[in-house]
Amino acid sequence: MDKPNNNTSRPPRQNRGGRGRQNDGGKPQQPNAAGGEKKISRGAAVRAQKRTQMDAQRVANQYMPAAVDEKRRANFIDDSPRLKIIGLGGMDHGGSKNTILVEYVNDAVIIDAGNDLGVDLPGINYGIADMAYLDSIKHKLRAYVITHGHLDHIGGLPHIVPQYPAPIYGSKFTIGRVEEIFENFGLPMPEGFELQTVTMNETTHERLKVGEFYLELVRITHSIPGSTCVVLDTPVGRIINTGDFRFDQNPLDHERSDIERLQELGNEGVLALLSESTTVERMGRTPSESTIEQSFIDLMDQAPGRIFIGLFSTNMNRVQMIVNAAVHHGKKVAMDGRSMVSTLEMAVRNGFMKIPKGTFVPIASVASLPEDQVVVVATGSQGEPSSALQRMANGEHKHVKLHEGDTVVLSSTPIPESGNDELIGQMVDNMVRMNVHVFEARNHDLDHVGPLHVSGHASRDEYAEMIQYTKPKFFIPIYGAYRVKQRHIDLAVEQGIPRANCMNALNGEVMALTPDKMEVIGQVPSGTILVDQTGAIVNNVVVKDRVLLAEEGLVAVVITVDKKNGNLLTSPDIISRGFIYMREQEELMNGLRNEVRRAVQQRFKRIDLDRFKAELKDHITHYLFEQTQRSPIVIPVVNVIGGKTENVKTVHQGKTKTAEEIAAEQQARFQQMRERLLTQDARTD
Repeated sequence: MDKPNNNTSRPPRQNRGGRGRQNDGGKPQQPNAAGGEKKISRGAAVRAQKRTQMDAQRVANQYMPAAVDEKRRANFIDDSPRLKIIGLGGMDHGGSKNTILVEYVNDAVIIDAGNDLGVDLPGINYGIADMAYLDSIKHKLRAYVITHGHLDHIGGLPHIVPQYPAPIYGSKFTIGRVEEIFENFGLPMPEGFELQTVTMNETTHERLKVGEFYLELVRITHSIPGSTCVVLDTPVGRIINTGDFRFDQNPLDHERSDIERLQELGNEGVLALLSESTTVERMGRTPSESTIEQSFIDLMDQAPGRIFIGLFSTNMNRVQMIVNAAVHHGKKVAMDGRSMVSTLEMAVRNGFMKIPKGTFVPIASVASLPEDQVVVVATGSQGEPSSALQRMANGEHKHVKLHEGDTVVLSSTPIPESGNDELIGQMVDNMVRMNVHVFEARNHDLDHVGPLHVSGHASRDEYAEMIQYTKPKFFIPIYGAYRVKQRHIDLAVEQGIPRANCMNALNGEVMALTPDKMEVIGQVPSGTILVDQTGAIVNNVVVKDRVLLAEEGLVAVVITVDKKNGNLLTSPDIISRGFIYMREQEELMNGLRNEVRRAVQQRFKRIDLDRFKAELKDHITHYLFEQTQRSPIVIPVVNVIGGKTENVKTVHQGKTKTAEEIAAEQQARFQQMRERLLTQDARTD
């Protein structure tokens, strides 16, 4: 894809059980009409808390790992001589974490292994496909074959390949991208692991034997160089995975889609076409990338000062276009954004870009250059908070700050269903306040400028042409939302493929193919593994707790009890995070302390400690819900001091201490801990 994936929107918060939520930050509820406090039963509070937990679990469950029977890791075993195609990722949402497994008897290959950058959960960077099924067939795995170098097709490789090693096949540019992400991966690789890559020539129709399969790559146009269709000849028949594509008749690099080869393959016979479905609902044809070249030339001719252009970091063809326009006007070009600079360096090193000597200048030198002689190309076209363009707009960039008279061009459109419209809108608002001229691709007609962006994906006519060229017997739409894939099936039927020969499969469904039949014969484990900013895996239970904290906050109650008499030794300490601002809720806090004191007096001496903690937690939860209609996470901390101490003595540094001295030292240490705890943040009491 020419963009991060678009499954980012979290479901709206529901009105849990019909109870209206206050908007006053957790203020105690008002007395009822009779003049007394409205009482809520303990059962109602417990049910409300369960609903809160279920809501959080539902959010987290959008990205659940595979459900695996540990006694039998493979929930599906079938060694019959049928070709099996399994979407482990990419068969839902916007084509996220694209991962397709092709298996035949004792051989298997994986086509693409991407990540989902649209995961909207606290502390989560992205998701990857859960590869639990590979545990049962890793002895069959012969290769990873990559269609192109976007992260939603390669981002999962550093996590997956070290666990299930096999060579990675792809075009020259794609392999360069693969090696780049392994080099920049934040975590060390397992001891003994060595990355194996195989570069294939898509121009010469090179065919390589991989197990029982023969592999070929066919050149296709997209928004990144080196994009290919994957052709896999199997003992059952030929399958083609299109990867992301469009049929650009006039690409900037002159590397047109190899339509002739696709037609040849179709005439020879194709068993199944696996076609991406991202924008199949868009009518007509996608314009050529070359249609926007003149727009950049015109903007650079008219802009009075510095020009900043935001685009996707892997769109090297567009970077080349901007470089050409800058050279035409005698301007220098500076690049910023780690991912963009890394990809550019790889592209130049491997000969995919032609940069005249002296064109590029360091980003640090921009401030010292004449303003009418500089063009800055940066990440941030989606308004990402930490992107280079956003930092320039906020005055947080180390070397460059936007100011009045600058021109900003956003050479992309907001990713559908991502929430990026709001981010972009806020960024543009800030720029306009600074009297910066902003041109957005989606508003180019309104601004009376030429087009500033074209999609890297086909439109409906091109999807139809792919089916016409390859003439498949069976059709499987992939890499798209379920509803969009269904539209793709409708299009395939219009092209003459029987509806019975089309399948809208879900992640994990096993499609079995023979020369004459395609059917779903089972299900394998599938799901999402969540990854944080460091590259570490995050457990789903942790995610649920984070959602609860984000939604409801946390209250910790710390008490110290004398074991001998069951009395509190200090007033209960209460710590609130994300629940209420305690200094504005003194009445509520005093009431909570009284409730805690009463619970200790009535129950501490009558039950064991573990049960007392559980009852105290329930009691606090009930009280807080009754007062605020909210159910924060409640953590009771019970310190027990003393016990059977009348005959206890200890020797410390040669001196015998009495039980009373020991108890006094314990109390002093606790008081120090308490003071440190309560002075760490102003939101404590």
